[in-house]
Amino acid sequence: MTAKISYADVEVGTELPAQTFPVTRETLVRYAGASGDFNPIHWNEKFAKEVGLPDVIAHGMFTMAEAIRVVTDWTGDPGAVVEYGVRFTKPVVVPNDGQGAVIEVAGKVAAKLDDNTVRVDLTATSAGQKVLGMSRAVVRLA
Repeated sequence: MTAKISYADVEVGTELPAQTFPVTRETLVRYAGASGDFNPIHWNEKFAKEVGLPDVIAHGMFTMAEAIRVVTDWTGDPGAVVEYGVRFTKPVVVPNDGQGAVIEVAGKVAAKLDDNTVRVDLTATSAGQKVLGMSRAVVRLA
């Protein structure tokens, strides 16, 4: 695959389409099975509260993966991401209320780099709190 976005067509400040990602307890159990991360803070409310968390929380890597989808959906090619990193700032708390939580993600081209690459800065929030900090991806465009 090749990115469907052309380097010449983007400028610093270009905004990527924002997306929202629902997260339920079922989502976390499915992710635990796929990733092999069965830490009880991600599915056992009693345990999560005993260790000082407000409730069950989403896996950090799950949150990170949902955020980068804004970039991969924009480029049309997951392979266009050549570098990606975040800092985990707050957990995504997922209540057992049938609705769960929502991760809201927005992205903006922050810099045009060499070799048809751009740096995209992402903002990810849940329940009004920033859940990822320094969330940046370097992406190779067409």
